[in-house]
Amino acid sequence: MKFDMAEARHFAADTYLSFVFWTVLTSLGMCIWYFPLWHMGISGYEVALFADISPVLLGVPAIRRMLRRHRGISAALGLIGIAAYTFANPAKRLLAVAAGTAGVMLHLGAALYVDRAATGRLERDIQAWEAGLLASVAVRMFFHTNNPAWPTMNAANGGWNGTALALGLLALADVVTRRPAAEAEVHAAKKHDLPPTPGQHVSKTTPWTKSALGLGALLFTLHSLFSDSAILGRWTWEGYPETGPAPVPWGGLVLSALAAGFAAGHCSGIATSTLWWGIGSAGAAAVTFVGGWAGFVGGLALAVYTGTVSRSILRAAAHAPPGRTLLVGAVWYNVLVLAHVWVVAYEFVPGGPLMRERTWVVMAATMLSLYAGVRAARLTPRPADGPAVRVYRRQALGAALVAVVLGWTAMVVRLPAATRVPQPLRPEQRLLTSAIWTVHFDLDNDMWLAEERIMAAIRDLEVDVMGFLESDTERIIMGQRDWTQRVGEELGYYVDYGPSPRKHTWGCAMISKFPIKNSTHHLLPSPVGELACAIHATLDVHGRDVDVIISHNGQEENPLDRRLQTAELARIMNESQNPLVFTGYVVTKPHARNYKLLFDGGRIHDIDPTDSDRWCQYIGYRGLKRVGYARVSRGTITDTEIQVGKFVVPALGEEVPEQPSYTRVPEKHYAAEYHFPTKFRGRGVRGHFYHVFKEPRYFE
Repeated sequence: MKFDMAEARHFAADTYLSFVFWTVLTSLGMCIWYFPLWHMGISGYEVALFADISPVLLGVPAIRRMLRRHRGISAALGLIGIAAYTFANPAKRLLAVAAGTAGVMLHLGAALYVDRAATGRLERDIQAWEAGLLASVAVRMFFHTNNPAWPTMNAANGGWNGTALALGLLALADVVTRRPAAEAEVHAAKKHDLPPTPGQHVSKTTPWTKSALGLGALLFTLHSLFSDSAILGRWTWEGYPETGPAPVPWGGLVLSALAAGFAAGHCSGIATSTLWWGIGSAGAAAVTFVGGWAGFVGGLALAVYTGTVSRSILRAAAHAPPGRTLLVGAVWYNVLVLAHVWVVAYEFVPGGPLMRERTWVVMAATMLSLYAGVRAARLTPRPADGPAVRVYRRQALGAALVAVVLGWTAMVVRLPAATRVPQPLRPEQRLLTSAIWTVHFDLDNDMWLAEERIMAAIRDLEVDVMGFLESDTERIIMGQRDWTQRVGEELGYYVDYGPSPRKHTWGCAMISKFPIKNSTHHLLPSPVGELACAIHATLDVHGRDVDVIISHNGQEENPLDRRLQTAELARIMNESQNPLVFTGYVVTKPHARNYKLLFDGGRIHDIDPTDSDRWCQYIGYRGLKRVGYARVSRGTITDTEIQVGKFVVPALGEEVPEQPSYTRVPEKHYAAEYHFPTKFRGRGVRGHFYHVFKEPRYFE
């Protein structure tokens, strides 16, 4: 069969509309999350999650007939999700994304339904959908795990929204002007709900419920683990010395494994076998329970498995009653998404304790559902391996190769920045500037991604070491992204992502200009409330080992948790024999019981015990000479300020007094190299300015 330019154009347009599908679907959870994040509880906007049940409309014959003739309607509705960035108001933007989600899901359902009777065309639709996911992953590799078409992006933070929308309109024009392959196919689809395809056997016993469960599990697996190249690496991260693959360059293996699985999808006999499911399940167990390279390799096996069964499961769903199959599939996907959130958000949701820290339950349900889907697929008619099918397969293979090459190109381009050696900012003065900031998952007050401004604040504050709290964004509701990659690469820092998402915390991360010799991730005692996390790292600071502790304790409503967590932090610090800096979120008043437990029990000094206007964040130290302390307003990035401390690290053999002086001195007491930046004085910059004291405090 000779090359058909029109068919190639159609495949490219459908691949781009699949890119739109994954762009809109991966942004919905992030936009929903903004509202409970700021309401500190269920907000009501969560109902937008169920926008994806729109394929239930395919159960209405009139709508089926309309979409059979005018599939551009659903494609146009999906593009509303790309155009959502034009709404500055977060609620309106969420509504636009929800409408777009309804559109992309309806478009997928329409493709599965309308083309199931056409020889080979269903295979082409599925392969274009798979190619769109690969394209999405490759694009995100260039943009440090962000999708430049997300509605949380704009021109100010690196978005390419206008370009994405223009390309979407071109793809839409192709769909609108496209003619069906043959009039006979249209007439057959109009006459029969499921007409036989030439050369195929059609089973009338395909279990639609199993097909629906498989479809929901497939969507969830691809979204939660393989919609970005960094997810597996962060899920298996264990700290320093490095015990797992870095996102750059090894994220390229994730894209390659998924592409390999998609390429082998035509081998449905093997893909739907029980043995192959067992191998995939072993990979799922590894990524759930095992850290480091072993868990990562297990995740790659799961990627290959998921890719191989994708075509079979979608084909089975296409040959089942459309309305109820796609409805149940979407609802089951939503159940898995909610369960995936409930394992960490259990304190704030109804029935949460039932799912507390039970990621294994979610994974088990997912794999069992995939098994149900592949068993149903074994009863589904398979396409005859004719010339058209082989052409579509070559198109899909070519698209996959392009995506893989682009992904690895991104890794190669980014590798020098990801592997360069960070340099301390003030080595001659032996200065250590340490800070703490609760960044609210890199989603600002107006529902835009904030890493551009986070990086600007870090750069302007001249920070050597910084702890970030509420930092774990490798979940569906946070966009499945890793914003710390960009900070590390563009500003030149070592990065410890902190406890992996499978540890069920909200995250605490650390960046450092100094080599990280060792880091241990702690899950602090949390018998009642949310699971608290901490990082205990040993850094090589100007030739001397210095310990850094970063923590995020529990909520005010759980006094037992906070007391036990504080006691554990005190134990960790008390046992350390190195100079030490503590930066953490403690939730206590100065000089109250937990404050004394932390500072007295941990043998550390408060950076400024006269600062009575504190509740959450605190800085403590030991074995260092404190220079100054500053509090910087949050701007519009989060709801929590930045606290910064400057210290001088004594040389080996040099000691500092056991009891520090709390006598304050004017700034001119120190040379300019020790000063806090002047740009944050007065009205400051980008909404950040010295507040509470209106200026930094310096100490003798």
